[in-house]
Amino acid sequence: MTKKITILCLLSLFILTSGFGCKGTDTNVQKAMEPITLTYWRVFDGPDAFSEVIAEYEALHPYVNIEYRKLRYSEYEAELLNAFAEDRGPDIFSIHNTWIKRYQPKLEAMPETTTMAYPVLVGTIKKETVNELRTNKSLSVKELQDTFVDAVSYDVVLEDNKIYGLPLSVDTLVMYYNKDLFNNAGISQAPKYWNKEFLQTIKKLTKQDPKKGIIQSGIALGGSSNIERYSDILSILMMQNGATMLENSRKVVFNTVPAFARDTNYNPGIEALRFYTDFANPAKESYSWNSEMPNSLEMFTSGNLAIMFGYAYHLPLIKASAPKLNFSISSFPQIEGNPPTNINFANYWVESVSKKSKHTNEAWDFVQFITKENQAKKYLEKTNLPTALRSLVANQKENDDLKVFANQILTAKSWYKGQSVFAAEEAIKEMIDSTVASTGEKIQTIINTAASKIQQTIY
Repeated sequence: MTKKITILCLLSLFILTSGFGCKGTDTNVQKAMEPITLTYWRVFDGPDAFSEVIAEYEALHPYVNIEYRKLRYSEYEAELLNAFAEDRGPDIFSIHNTWIKRYQPKLEAMPETTTMAYPVLVGTIKKETVNELRTNKSLSVKELQDTFVDAVSYDVVLEDNKIYGLPLSVDTLVMYYNKDLFNNAGISQAPKYWNKEFLQTIKKLTKQDPKKGIIQSGIALGGSSNIERYSDILSILMMQNGATMLENSRKVVFNTVPAFARDTNYNPGIEALRFYTDFANPAKESYSWNSEMPNSLEMFTSGNLAIMFGYAYHLPLIKASAPKLNFSISSFPQIEGNPPTNINFANYWVESVSKKSKHTNEAWDFVQFITKENQAKKYLEKTNLPTALRSLVANQKENDDLKVFANQILTAKSWYKGQSVFAAEEAIKEMIDSTVASTGEKIQTIINTAASKIQQTIY
């Protein structure tokens, strides 16, 4: 009899620790099922984007109520920081992938396991619902790397080897191009590489008037504040050119000589910066942009810009502003025949859990629930955004709006810009503007100054 009891106890212990669950004591179950509300703050997406997955989660755990709030991007971070300071912050909130290290002191890392109560239907003749506790293992770092695209683990796994957030989507820079302008110039395809053919394409697509200046631009490159995501565009040009951006020692370096360079004097940062700013240099054949021009999105939707680089979130903006515009989307250009090739730029938000939350166990369980394939797919279908999950990449390659993004996502990268993304982007803006306006100052000095300013926020 004692032997049978021992076997039953061991079996129960195995079921509990393996994640399959077991009935807890009445006290434990009742405590776990005390009603709670998880507050969830995001930007951009309205409640409709999450209504279905939230309803599914609340049905699975009836004692949990998810209170969703959408905030304006312009007010989001200030409201978030004020709320945390006053102890009224959300349990779950979105942060940009470049904010994670800065927010780390405010974040609760993903626990190794989460324990939740589940309603279970039991009985053969007389059915009844009972509640049981289940302990489930969280994603390991290896599982994260195998489940999500590569850019994610680089950002969300910090120095302590813990996970601080999970994304629902990962966006990448692509090329939006005006098909009518291409057709009129006799150009059948969007350029794939940064080469002489690319420069000739831009020259054909740019039109100038002796009095009015540029009346049709071939491409929005060379400037700063009037170009959508100029800092990301220049960053990916540097990265494609071989720049490290930020070394493992957390030193900002735009001029490290890449391994593939034959010339030890080759400076990837300077070469990329010079190439970029040449499009705003009237003395160059590639001249197609200046600081007096409207914003690139406005220029594109008005039909006066042939190529604009942007993200998936620009697509609905373009369609809403210019419903009759004949445009298409192509991949972001690469450097031809010069490895490393196929480097794209990642831009995304992650769902994270506040360290001040009283319900971090439940909050992390919810974050893991909504970022799994079945739930993430429902969110992506409603928002028409690119996936962060490897398992959904092939599916999105069949979507006309998303196939370009899906083809790029596996080679997308990002970089940490320090404690103040605003300061880093301002330094990049000054670097661009100083190079365009330079009348003798060496680009080496300009780029070193920008790197030094960004370095001040890296810690």
